[in-house]
Amino acid sequence: MSAWSGKFVIGLTGNIATGKSVVRKMLEHLGAYGIDADALAHRAIAKGAPGYQPVVEEFGKWILASDGQVNRTRLGRIVFAEPEALVRLEAIVHPLVGQAVDLLVHRSIQKVIVIEAIKLLESGLGSVCDTIWVSYVPEEIQLARLTQKRKLSKAAARQRVRAQPPQGKKIAAADLVIRNEGTFEDTWQQVVEGWLSLFPEAETIPVQREAAVRGELLVERAGPQQADEIAAYLTEHSDGGKRYDRADVMAFFGEKAFLLLRADEELVGLVGWQIENLVARAANVTLDPALPLEESMRVMMQEIESASRELQCEALLLFLSPEMVEQESVWRNLEYQRRSIESLSVRAWQEAAKESMPPGTVMLFKQLREDRVLRPI
Repeated sequence: MSAWSGKFVIGLTGNIATGKSVVRKMLEHLGAYGIDADALAHRAIAKGAPGYQPVVEEFGKWILASDGQVNRTRLGRIVFAEPEALVRLEAIVHPLVGQAVDLLVHRSIQKVIVIEAIKLLESGLGSVCDTIWVSYVPEEIQLARLTQKRKLSKAAARQRVRAQPPQGKKIAAADLVIRNEGTFEDTWQQVVEGWLSLFPEAETIPVQREAAVRGELLVERAGPQQADEIAAYLTEHSDGGKRYDRADVMAFFGEKAFLLLRADEELVGLVGWQIENLVARAANVTLDPALPLEESMRVMMQEIESASRELQCEALLLFLSPEMVEQESVWRNLEYQRRSIESLSVRAWQEAAKESMPPGTVMLFKQLREDRVLRPI
């Protein structure tokens, strides 16, 4: 049994670049509440967070960037090269992450929790989980992902991979191993089978909630089961004539979900949205030009805001085309503010914007909650 009464906790781990986050996202599509413990570790040492001063005192002010934040690249050069330094860093960070995880689990309304952590077993988090899942890919795929997606040099990628315990140690502790070197469809099938083995009576397609505006518009949370319909809609409304297929959309589902807008059962709008590190992000907004913009966006954003609050998000970032943003009265009525990345007051919000903002879009911002995880005590 997990450490939290009434909760079933899936501990998800795996070495670097094995696709842990993809598996977590898929579990979220099935109804779990996801916690990225590694992202919480980054938050724990941000300026103003409880781990900031202890880390600076331990490793020196030279690890700081010009804005006073911890430069994780500089810190990484130390801890990935010196095992003892990594142990000292983890002694500071792991207890703080544990406290944050405990707070999030207690506040969550979901009954199933998935905690993703690269050091799940080493930090002690694994001992409070009901089951352990491990994502696995061969080392050559790890190296390829680190060099291609994270733009590390081959030497740096090899250092990151070799600095971690052999994957076999995690596999030996696993109740389920997800082999993540195939297609997204392959991974999705493994995740669904694992979910049903834990919850045989569960819905493989979560119940979708709908909301109406003037009795005409329905908003629906989509899942991978609607990948073909989404691909067809994206293809039809692609400005550059790009064609999308099911595989493309399944790849999208490895990082985001979709909200569908229907009128008389016909698909007339779509928004892609994701939640990472307690920050919701919405983009890929596509609407039938005949629809009233304010009514359409109101019903979709109310659903996204409701879901984001349920998932304890602090802020929502909305990325739109410049043409949409020009209708200022719409966004003012919906209580969104046009913001630059630099104007965001929380480092995690800035990083979310940098990671997620599509080229050529404008960012709108709405704060969903005043209280934040990992404030200084």
